Amino acid sequence: MSSPFPAGVHVPLALRVAIGVAIGAGLGAAFGTDPWLFGLSNTDLGPLGMLVVRVLKALATPLILFAILDSFYKTDISGRNGLQLAVVCLVNVSVAMGIGLVILNLAEPGARWLGKLDALAPFAGAAPASAGSATLSPLENFAAFIPASLVDPFAKNLVISVVLVAVFLGAALRSVRATAEGSLAEASRQLEGFVELAYATLTKMLLWAADMMPYAVCLIVAEVVGKAGLAVFTVLQVFLLTILAGLLLQALVYYPLLAGLCGMSPLRFLRGATDPVVTAVSCNSSLATMPVTLRALAALGVRERSARLSACVGTNFNNDGVMLYEAMATLFLCQALGYHLDASKQVTIVLASIMAGVGIAGIPEAGLVILPLVLTAAGIPEAAVAVAIPLIVPVDWVLARVRSGVNVLADMVVAVALDRLDRGRPVTP
Repeated sequence: MSSPFPAGVHVPLALRVAIGVAIGAGLGAAFGTDPWLFGLSNTDLGPLGMLVVRVLKALATPLILFAILDSFYKTDISGRNGLQLAVVCLVNVSVAMGIGLVILNLAEPGARWLGKLDALAPFAGAAPASAGSATLSPLENFAAFIPASLVDPFAKNLVISVVLVAVFLGAALRSVRATAEGSLAEASRQLEGFVELAYATLTKMLLWAADMMPYAVCLIVAEVVGKAGLAVFTVLQVFLLTILAGLLLQALVYYPLLAGLCGMSPLRFLRGATDPVVTAVSCNSSLATMPVTLRALAALGVRERSARLSACVGTNFNNDGVMLYEAMATLFLCQALGYHLDASKQVTIVLASIMAGVGIAGIPEAGLVILPLVLTAAGIPEAAVAVAIPLIVPVDWVLARVRSGVNVLADMVVAVALDRLDRGRPVTP
């Protein structure tokens, strides 16, 4: 990939993305939505940046398939590993929900909006697209994970369905290899080589695409700032800062502490996570960030089995950012609308938020789109939901990217914890 920097000079991805954000914000503030480049405006340039994100997401789903198949050929993914993954994820999301509940119940920031929703109306954005068949029902979500065909999961980016297909196929291939003889054994070896080659090739392609993110984020930021301006963040700062506080406490306090308990220096963990987090924030996708996450985990000394189990198999269960956002946003809006929530209703919101976080695969801007379902579960009438949701749209662009960054950190800290449990000794700091 060509670079504007001198040959031989390595500029960290995080710095390149930060430069892209600064340039994009400057273009957005300077020109707004007016044409400035050969008759094109910032509104026209934003979709060009999204093309890079589309490439990342398109390649990430098959990468999951081949990463899991390759793991089945090279390592043993046992039921014990899966149970450890579930326990660590449950602990993480419990801490996330605890953070959200403490902030909202002690500070009651939503009360500052009480009676002021009409004044905020001029800053409301367009209502999010419908969640379609999205649901909070555990049984319906589980049924949706079972694909109607082998093509559907890849066409619709249904991550959990891809994982189920990959695990089932990988177990079958491993079983066949163990008993194969003659020509079948040779075919199995050739297929193993193909899987390894496909995984390496997809990883290389995704890393190339990730290197284009600084340019893409520049165009996307220019469009967003050009449309919304910077004043909207001041008006909606109570909501923005409340959600950011919860997300950053989970990401920058709890995760490093957990990494420390697993024997890895918290500072080393955060330094190693810089590129994956910046990539996730840039493209608003923990899924598309997967190759960067795997590379960072390898650099931290996390073994491949633990890294793949967390980042590939467990990625949709590590959505702490989305789950925390759903719970905090719902409680905030309930306070703003004057709805009193007792302990049982708050527990309902927490459970609904967790179901939303697990069942959102394949829904664009899922955190915001699924929020009406959680609000409804809290007992808020549809008319009130229709009023409240558009108010947070202008700042959700920022929060969505922070959510993705938190999800990536969750993947990484789960991998560190699994590696610690697997080794039976601390990770070397």
